[in-house]
Amino acid sequence: MPHPIAFREDDPGLAELRAIALGFPDAFEKVSHGRPVFCAPKMFAIYGGSIKEPGPMRTVPNCVLVKVDDSDRAALEDDPRVFYPAYLGPYGWLGLDFSVAEVDWTEVAELVDTSFRLVASRRLIEQLDQR
Repeated sequence: MPHPIAFREDDPGLAELRAIALGFPDAFEKVSHGRPVFCAPKMFAIYGGSIKEPGPMRTVPNCVLVKVDDSDRAALEDDPRVFYPAYLGPYGWLGLDFSVAEVDWTEVAELVDTSFRLVASRRLIEQLDQR
């Protein structure tokens, strides 16, 4: 049974995230587990996520999930907008909740750039650097 769609095209921040993510070399979007996922071909950004806290799982519908560099992790974890996403957190991913404060899209672009560089092939990173 497929996952139900967990987003709408007019969700806050989706269009902005889509514009950022699809600007990377060979990037494409697909729906996985009911959410927009941006890949090249490995996933590097996801719109929407959830938090598995003690108790029931909580959905964070308007956010971006990205893989983060270990050197940035401590600073990001201190940010009240940032959360440890269910399922992907143990693999180096964090979430940035768009509903906690006004979104700085330059910051989001930098987070997505880092995530892309952590999963993309050397060829795609070279293409990105040549731009």
